[in-house]
Amino acid sequence: MSMEKGLEGGSYKPLSDEDISAIHETSMRVFSEIGIRVNHKKARDVFAAAGADVNDDTCLVKIKPRMVMDLAEKAPDIIRLHGRKPEHSLEVGGKKVYAGTGGTALYVMEPGSRERRPAILSDLKDIARIVDELENIHFFMLPIFPSDLSEKDVDVNRFGVALTYCSKHIMGGVYTVEGVRNVIKMAELIAGSKEALRENPIISMVTCCGISPFVLDDKYSELTIEVAEAGIPVVTPVEPLCGATSPVTLAGNLVVQNVDTLAGVMLTQLVNPGTPVFYGCISSLVDMKDMKYLSGAVEMGLMNAAATQMARHYRLPIYATAGMSDSKTIDAQAGYESAITSLLVALAGGNWIHDAAGFIEFCMCASLEKYVVDNEILGMVMRAVKGIEVNKDTLAFDLMQEIGAGGHFVSSRHTRKFMRMEQYKPELSDRGSREEWESAGSPDARDRAYQKVMSILGQPETPALSDAVREKIRAEIPGVDTNLI
Repeated sequence: MSMEKGLEGGSYKPLSDEDISAIHETSMRVFSEIGIRVNHKKARDVFAAAGADVNDDTCLVKIKPRMVMDLAEKAPDIIRLHGRKPEHSLEVGGKKVYAGTGGTALYVMEPGSRERRPAILSDLKDIARIVDELENIHFFMLPIFPSDLSEKDVDVNRFGVALTYCSKHIMGGVYTVEGVRNVIKMAELIAGSKEALRENPIISMVTCCGISPFVLDDKYSELTIEVAEAGIPVVTPVEPLCGATSPVTLAGNLVVQNVDTLAGVMLTQLVNPGTPVFYGCISSLVDMKDMKYLSGAVEMGLMNAAATQMARHYRLPIYATAGMSDSKTIDAQAGYESAITSLLVALAGGNWIHDAAGFIEFCMCASLEKYVVDNEILGMVMRAVKGIEVNKDTLAFDLMQEIGAGGHFVSSRHTRKFMRMEQYKPELSDRGSREEWESAGSPDARDRAYQKVMSILGQPETPALSDAVREKIRAEIPGVDTNLI
């Protein structure tokens, strides 16, 4: 059963309508009574020009609720993103669900090993090739920070390698203004023109300008302004942590989350009204024993599912987080933590579920085998999102009447018609007999995932870009690695 992407979720609702109103009203009080600290001068100036109460000495900006809502309403409720093939076009918003990779891990686990090492640029090439082959991973968000690159070259090389070896939509964090400009120029070369890129955006960017609680960062606000002025789809995600950078209660975290991401949304709309922007949620919590960040907690799934409802309240597409694990290897813990959070957020209708494939060890390590495992998990998650179709054909009364008491349905035309539509058939799971399993060497799920990884990497490389486009990129974009791009 090949799962289509963009299925509609929304059946799971951790918040009632009254809860949503309470979080919204409390958030508006934060904006108007507490205010947000805006550390970037140009950002403060655009808030002031729009009528916010700005104190340049303290950098505090207080905003009336009507202004918050007016600016949120300027952002589009649907963001259309594209890859280099028609089947990779994504219409993001409403209750449509897409899931993909995330970033940015500092380490990579060697395939077939439990050892990790610092990530390098060639690892990104391998991950891109694998993700391009996995049908339940719908987009490619740049998952690692290569240790062999300087900051000035990291943006063009991360995007450049991903665009070269993966035909799906590419999203990634950015680190320098010059990097943003060169990545956009690279994407324009690939798209054919500036206008073609804006019409069919094959890239989008992440600028983490919000620092919880209630701060817009100086450097990342500058990056946000740069991306918004260029008209490139952007997300300004925030990561309030229960008990550390937000109240320990999930409801309190949702207020901080809501304020901080709406602040980023407002900045994009002040700079360039109509900029495609996501409501960005990476909310999680810390282990109160040692204040360590946790990525696989069920509460993370709850908060991101609830944030999905908040995003719909403002008619904004949501960039939500799920699918990670705190396990150090690919084991049962990695499976159940990844599955439960992905399922919660997908059933809630999370539009753009990032980090849903590949991550272990508190989001610090990417595993090639786990991309394959998570592809299987996401196939099952999307089957759950699809739900149960009830109509005359699926109720099958006429067939039951024909078969009668004591009969069987194995050879009926109805069974042949619906069996592939109704049942998800996993590629990684072992559904054979013990004898078959033992004769194959008794492999577990990780062993089978490793075999899949090596099979993909063993295939001839087929870049998603033509030689002519790659030559243009090498000639016109400074700092690119000519061996990989």
